[in-house]
Amino acid sequence: MYYFIGIKGTGMASLACLLDDLGEEVMGSDLSKHFFPEDELRRRGIRILDFDPANIKDNMHVIIGNAFLEDFPEVAAARSNPTCICQRYHEFVGTFIRNYITIAAAGSHGKTTTTGMLACMMQEAGETGWLIGDGGGHVTNTTKYFCLEADEFQRHFLAFYPEYAIITNVEIDHVDYFKDDADYRSSYEAFSNQVSKAIVIWGEDSEARKLKLSDNVPHYWYGESDNDDFQAVDIEETSEGMTYSVLFSGVKHGPFHLPFVGHHLLLNSMACIAIGILEGMSDEAIERGLSQFKGRKRRFVIEKAGENIFVDDYAHHPTEVSVTLDAARKRFPGKKITAVFKPHRASRVKYFADDFANALQKADRIFLLDFTSIDDKQDGTDIDITYLQERTPGSIVIDEEDHGANVLAEEAPSCYVFMSSKDIYELKDKVKAILNQE
Repeated sequence: MYYFIGIKGTGMASLACLLDDLGEEVMGSDLSKHFFPEDELRRRGIRILDFDPANIKDNMHVIIGNAFLEDFPEVAAARSNPTCICQRYHEFVGTFIRNYITIAAAGSHGKTTTTGMLACMMQEAGETGWLIGDGGGHVTNTTKYFCLEADEFQRHFLAFYPEYAIITNVEIDHVDYFKDDADYRSSYEAFSNQVSKAIVIWGEDSEARKLKLSDNVPHYWYGESDNDDFQAVDIEETSEGMTYSVLFSGVKHGPFHLPFVGHHLLLNSMACIAIGILEGMSDEAIERGLSQFKGRKRRFVIEKAGENIFVDDYAHHPTEVSVTLDAARKRFPGKKITAVFKPHRASRVKYFADDFANALQKADRIFLLDFTSIDDKQDGTDIDITYLQERTPGSIVIDEEDHGANVLAEEAPSCYVFMSSKDIYELKDKVKAILNQE
């Protein structure tokens, strides 16, 4: 019996689904509040209990979510039971993936989307499993390749020893843990030493170019510059999709016609193409696989309702906020952009406050929501949303209840861009309901 403490977490729910695919008995506990990853758990009939130390039984294999410290009652109960096997999420995953040819997507931004693209593409090369931090996990008894989202949070990706790795960027995050840029880079340097076949890294990231990489494994840069090993050329981007070719070792691959909008998706797909080329896939198979990618949960998910557009995105770092708003402008030219942002972790907002403010200015209207997550102030940073509001001209703080939803509904018609790694999608649904009644 596998028991998950915090089973509704994105990575935890993904892993629970994966073990369920293998026929294992799975259950877990979490808050009673609805979180989107639980939908798939309930569809599968996986039991979800309220937190209670009495849930821990003899001989359970207990997997502990990152948000729960050692003094959390269920964690303490599991650790004190000598018949239980206890592992943190990343510790378990690190052991599990050794059965496969693993491709890990790491980086400050774009991990989830890139892993999803990889999973689609690699299925053209062989039976492919995946573990993605948006509630998605899949594996079979005949899986050959495994695509994994590798999170640098507290250096957890050092539990992984993949054959291939993608590093999408190395822009400091998790500032409650990492001391500075050099400390952050050091985690990626250590991770790179654990890759056995090849590393593919975005070449236009200045911090990535500072990495001290081991000579024991080949590394390749991808991007649009002449000094990139994989260079995108002949790029055409529209509001409907993109076409480009890739130069590698004097050979032009493509052109690749892909149904993606937004330059960040060009870069994400290009990293995948590099892996496909290194693994010997044909251009046709690469394009066919990538074209099957329909997006991931909470990654620029678009809904249209009359004159209004609703975008739900996981953006929780200023660079991600900026890229998401740019993509909305590109996709919906001429529309009023209304940004709705709910931050995660007070330390991140305090460190990046000016960057968040600058990114949010790309919207026509800006609305902010306060912290509500269990780990927002876990490191002792005690600020509220007014800290960001004071630095963001024109921004308005609203609540997540009916009053806030009504304030947002008054912005219609608009392209509403809801951004948060937390449960902002519930407010989005309230706004949709109000506008549908009008």
